[in-house]
Amino acid sequence: MAAVPTDAALAAEGQEPLLSSGGDDASRSGDVVETQQHYRSRWRSIRIMYLTMFLSSVGFSIVIMSVWPYLQKIDLTADASFLGWIISSYSLGQMIASPLFGLWSNYRPRREPLVVSIAISVAANCLYAYVHLPTSHNKYYMLVARALVGFGAGNVAVVRSYIAGATSFTERTSAMANTSACQATGFILGPVFQTCFSLIGEKGVTWEIIDLQVNMFTAPVLLGALLGVINIILIFAIFREHQVDDMGRPCKSINFEAEESDYVDQDAQGNIDQVAVVATNILFFVILFVFAVFETIATPLTMDMYSWTRKEAVFYNGIILGAIGIESVIVFMVVKVVSKKTGERAILYGGLLIILVGFFILLPWGKQLPNIQWEDIKNNSIPRIIFNEMFTPFWKLQTQLPSNHTIEPTGCSVVQPWCLYTPLIHLAQYITSDILIGLGYPVCNVMSYTLYSKILGPKPQGVYMGWLTASGSGARILGPVFVSQIYTHFGPRWAFSLICGIIVFSLLLLEAVYKRLTAFSVRYGMIQG
Repeated sequence: MAAVPTDAALAAEGQEPLLSSGGDDASRSGDVVETQQHYRSRWRSIRIMYLTMFLSSVGFSIVIMSVWPYLQKIDLTADASFLGWIISSYSLGQMIASPLFGLWSNYRPRREPLVVSIAISVAANCLYAYVHLPTSHNKYYMLVARALVGFGAGNVAVVRSYIAGATSFTERTSAMANTSACQATGFILGPVFQTCFSLIGEKGVTWEIIDLQVNMFTAPVLLGALLGVINIILIFAIFREHQVDDMGRPCKSINFEAEESDYVDQDAQGNIDQVAVVATNILFFVILFVFAVFETIATPLTMDMYSWTRKEAVFYNGIILGAIGIESVIVFMVVKVVSKKTGERAILYGGLLIILVGFFILLPWGKQLPNIQWEDIKNNSIPRIIFNEMFTPFWKLQTQLPSNHTIEPTGCSVVQPWCLYTPLIHLAQYITSDILIGLGYPVCNVMSYTLYSKILGPKPQGVYMGWLTASGSGARILGPVFVSQIYTHFGPRWAFSLICGIIVFSLLLLEAVYKRLTAFSVRYGMIQG
């Protein structure tokens, strides 16, 4: 390691003294390893990554409440099952892109994959704003647009790997928690923006020169495109490459060139615990899976149970998720403090328990049934139509139903056979479940990423973070498809019961690997736990 200049020498050169960022050991040994200028530049870059993570999450959730009513409007052949595929297409794109961008970031300046990925998202959002123009196959254009937005969101792996490499061991918990907070807040607050745009209405205004309709469905993605452009500008203007070791000493990195005398070599000894890595990926998959189910089912469930119109479902669910967003901000502030006393593993366990209770409360009980959408069909004809064609596509069943309705039908549609016998999920149940899931999800998201980063230690994390992001993306693919199929054919009782079973499995897995979820530096005695 190069000799560290003294404070007096730095003062003579007009520089600020070096800061110790390596924790108590560095302080006791008198090591001073980082200039104020380097420290400030490093944290400015980290905060740009926070913003990138937030905007990436908003890109997914800002349309989540309006995809279903918009799909119904632009393509009459689209059914609830296709909704699952459209929502999942985002995650499919992200799952493919994450390992690729992660590998790219391990060998090249991270600005490259970041700018390219955001530019793809901007272009995809613009495409989404025009999916109403084609005369046919509109649902497939929407599918492609959402897949490309997801491909651009593969930069999450780059963001995570950068933050893991640019923070010391003592800084990492807080930094990873802040990153997860930005991501989860983006997922939760995106629908709030959608709620505001719902005031524009379905008609909105048309910019005839470029044939652009700005309404409650397209305004959110246009905002997302604008924010993406701003994000690219900030990356060019502020973002700089930085890497430090677990003691906080600046390290050489393949991502940027620097004077060798200013940096130390980071030679990490020891192997990563692959069992802990795989287990954390599985746990993260479950966490993202259940939250994807929660987000996907909100609009169809409330339209079925409470006879809300498309606009009402978007507006009211946006308000509910906005309240959950405020709740989550409080959770993020509290969890960083509590984890210092109890540890990340215990907090993760508690978060999963809270989510389990939330889905259990959502199970339908009692005898009251939801309002049936087609009340003019004779009761004795409904069972014969539905149960004989239980697995017939939704759009074919619709041809058997009356089409002389001049207003938007509301209530639980008889093309879903369970509507005839499944009890109503009361609004109090739904709101209570929202509160609990909104509490448990951010806790689990923060702790899983923090644990994963520490398990990997100082080794390059781009590819590993890519696989973790891919596992979460896989969950977002299967979650909406799972719930749309199970919910459509069997109803909320089966859907939410299966979710409870999956969460119980994750709790048992966490119990089995609990002791192995230990930080790399602690396991090899580099730093005391």
